[in-house]
Amino acid sequence: MEIVEGVGVGVVVILGALLTLFVRRALVTRSGGIIRLSVRVTTVLDGRGWSPGFGRFAGDELRWYRMFSFAIRPKRVLSRKGLAVERRRLPEGQERLSMPADWVILRCTSHHAPVEIAMARSTVTGFLSWLEAAPPGAVSPRVASQDWPAA
Repeated sequence: MEIVEGVGVGVVVILGALLTLFVRRALVTRSGGIIRLSVRVTTVLDGRGWSPGFGRFAGDELRWYRMFSFAIRPKRVLSRKGLAVERRRLPEGQERLSMPADWVILRCTSHHAPVEIAMARSTVTGFLSWLEAAPPGAVSPRVASQDWPAA
């Protein structure tokens, strides 16, 4: 009987964790402006270190939340003021296994440190529009004028 109780408690804990993840995502995404986005959190091994998540546009910030996290706060915040796209490329090597085929990787520079983000090709257009759009009187950040890489 103890085994059945232990399995029951384990199932309840797992269901509670899943419910918490869904409620968290609903709270973060309820105001719109959400995109699917992966961020490279470590560069120790080539092609690895990508963490899936979603980004939320909030004024001059892109707030990135990890997909499988219980945190309500964003893991990373990218400010439009200090952000510039340095290079764009298609996934290479093992990166092709960890993200959809139509995704593009952008290497960005910011005030803090370089950051690599990956998103769908259709999302890149909206991201670059957001990045180039600046409030009146502000200087628009640089965006590398580079042709799209061959598919």
